[in-house]
Amino acid sequence: MNILSLKKLFLFGTLLYIPFQSMAWGMLGHRVVGQVAERYLSKKAKGEVRNILGTESMAMASNWADFIKSEPAYNYLGNWHYINLPAGLTMDQLDYALKRDTVTDAYTRILFLTSELKNKSLTQDKKVMYLKILIHLVGDVHQPMHTGHFEDLGGNKIQLTWFGQNTNLHRVWDSDLIESQDLSYTEYTNSINFIDKYKLQSLQSEGPAQWITDSYKISEGLYSKVKSGDKLSYRYIYDNLETANQQLLKGGIHLAALLNSIFIN
Repeated sequence: MNILSLKKLFLFGTLLYIPFQSMAWGMLGHRVVGQVAERYLSKKAKGEVRNILGTESMAMASNWADFIKSEPAYNYLGNWHYINLPAGLTMDQLDYALKRDTVTDAYTRILFLTSELKNKSLTQDKKVMYLKILIHLVGDVHQPMHTGHFEDLGGNKIQLTWFGQNTNLHRVWDSDLIESQDLSYTEYTNSINFIDKYKLQSLQSEGPAQWITDSYKISEGLYSKVKSGDKLSYRYIYDNLETANQQLLKGGIHLAALLNSIFIN
């Protein structure tokens, strides 16, 4: 795939995918990411987040960006939640695409919101809105199908059954997989929040481009393991739950590290 073709696919895919996108991680997953993040905030960042959100926790604020999409005035937020990528990109091609990405997508919006929240003169209402959206978008890009292929609408066209119920690959990763554990978000957070200090330091040093790259690699593997019509149940949970758990944990750690860098001064 040459660079011109890559650029055309990248832009076309973003337009194609907008009406069909689901909520990444569902409410449970986003709340897990938010709660994990709270545990890795610096003292300074924790205070700034509290000044912005008041008594609302990051876990509870994490789904606002999905809820607000039902309001017509916020329709423009629809394509902030994902980044469309063609199948089969090499890491060099993906790096090229991200470095030159000017499309309105999760990656460019994370960069935009990060920059805006560093602005000391930003109004309080903008701080609240932008922080809530940023919390959500960081969670979004750790759900692998939010870096999925535009050809199948991030897995939405790959029809499957989940324990006999109709679903699709996107929804399996949004909610079916993690909700199968039947845990509250606090229970879920407590069950996955274990990491050694060296891995923690490594994750804290990673930026949004690396998050996208890692999610894309995972999504490519997920695509290779299913086809439309497959019947998923316990075996799929066994094979993939740890990946989902690690993405939730990484999402929270990455979010905290980003907020720590935003509110460092």
